[in-house]
Amino acid sequence: MKRKILISGASIAGPSLAYWLDRYGFEVTVVEKASHLRGGGYAIDIRGTARDVVERMGLLPRLRPLHVNTRQITFLDPGGAVLTSLRPEALTGGAEGLDLEVRRGDLADCLYGLVEDKVEFLFGDSVATLDDRGGHVEVTFDSGLRRTFDLVIGADGLHSNTRGLAFGPEERYHRYLGFCFAGFTMPNDFGLEREGVLWNVPGRAAALYAHESGEPMHGFLTFARDEPPFTAFRTPQAQRDLVAATFPDTVWEIPRMVTAMRAADDLFFDVVSQIHMPAWSTGRVALVGDAAYATSFMSGQGSSVSLVGAYVLAGELATHGDHVTAFAAYEKTVRDFVERNQALATEGGGVVAPRTRQRLDERNAMLRGRTALPSGAAGGAAHTALVLPDYERTLGG
Repeated sequence: MKRKILISGASIAGPSLAYWLDRYGFEVTVVEKASHLRGGGYAIDIRGTARDVVERMGLLPRLRPLHVNTRQITFLDPGGAVLTSLRPEALTGGAEGLDLEVRRGDLADCLYGLVEDKVEFLFGDSVATLDDRGGHVEVTFDSGLRRTFDLVIGADGLHSNTRGLAFGPEERYHRYLGFCFAGFTMPNDFGLEREGVLWNVPGRAAALYAHESGEPMHGFLTFARDEPPFTAFRTPQAQRDLVAATFPDTVWEIPRMVTAMRAADDLFFDVVSQIHMPAWSTGRVALVGDAAYATSFMSGQGSSVSLVGAYVLAGELATHGDHVTAFAAYEKTVRDFVERNQALATEGGGVVAPRTRQRLDERNAMLRGRTALPSGAAGGAAHTALVLPDYERTLGG
C-alpha cells in the first residue's frame, strides 16, 4: 500500500516535497491555511545546489522566462549620496548567468502547477491536533475533518503550527538576530527598474526595489532592536507607529517611505530570526524548510535551502523502508548545508544593515572602488556546499 503523507504548508518547501514524494509513489495530501496560493511578492534567488534541484524537476524552461535579472544594487551614504553600484552576484557570491531570480509567487505557482492534478490540496484549513499513535498519526483539522496518515511533515514556515504541536513552543528554537523589518509596496515613481537602492545609518536600513518601471516597487525598513518588540505584534497600528518612530529622518526617500508604509494594505512586519533545532523529527512527524531551519532573509538563501531540504527528505523516505532511518539520513545529509547557509546571516547586520558605526564604515570602505565584497566568496561556498544525491539511480529509476 502507498504510504500516506500529510504536508502542512503550500508555499515553497511544501509543494516541492509533494512533487518528489508523488514522483516516488507516495499518496500525498497538502493542507494550507490560506484560501489560495500567494501571488506576486518580492524576488527570491535560486542558486547553487538549489538550481540543480529545479533542473531535476524540469522547471528551468518555466522559470527562465520569469527571471527578473536585477541589474544593480546601489548603496547610499547617510546623506543619500551614492557610494557605489554593484551587480547582485558581487554581494551574494552567486554566479551570473546561472542563478535564477524570480518572484516568490511565480516560483510557488510553478511548483503548484507540477502537482495540482496529482496530489490532494486542502486550502483554507489547518492542522488542529496531531496524535502520533506509533503506527500512524491521527490528525484533526480546524474544519473538523479527521484523517489518518503514515507521516506528517511540517512545511509551514518560520512560525510553524506543526512545529508547535509536535515539538513545543517556538521560543525553544527561535534565535532572534537583533533586527525587525517592515515590508510593503508603494508607487514606483522613483524611476527604478530591475534594481534596488539601499540607504544605511548604523543599525538601520531603508531599501527600495523594483522589478518593472510600470509596477509598484517594494519598500523595506529594517532596524536593530535589542529585544523583540512583542507589544507591536498586537496590532498593525502599533507596528506602523514603531517603524515610523524609528525612521524620523528627512533625507533621501525616507519620509515618503514612512508615509507609504502607514498607508499600505500589504504591510508585513516581523523580526529577523532563524530556527535552530537539535532534531528535525520526532516519531512520525518531521519538519522541512523554514519550519525546521529558517535562515532569515538576511541570508538570501531561505527558498534555496527549502528546495534542497525537500528534495533530500523525499529521497531518503523513498530509499529507506522505515521513517526513523529516513529522517536520520535526511538530517545527516542536509544539516551541514543548512548551518553554512544560516551562518551567512549574522547578528551584526552584515552587508544589509551594519549595526554599528564601525561596521558601517568598514563596509563602506570595502564598497568604494570594489566590484565585489569578500563575503561573496563565503556565500558561494555555502550555496554549493551540498552535492545532491541521485536517489532515482539508487532506486533504479
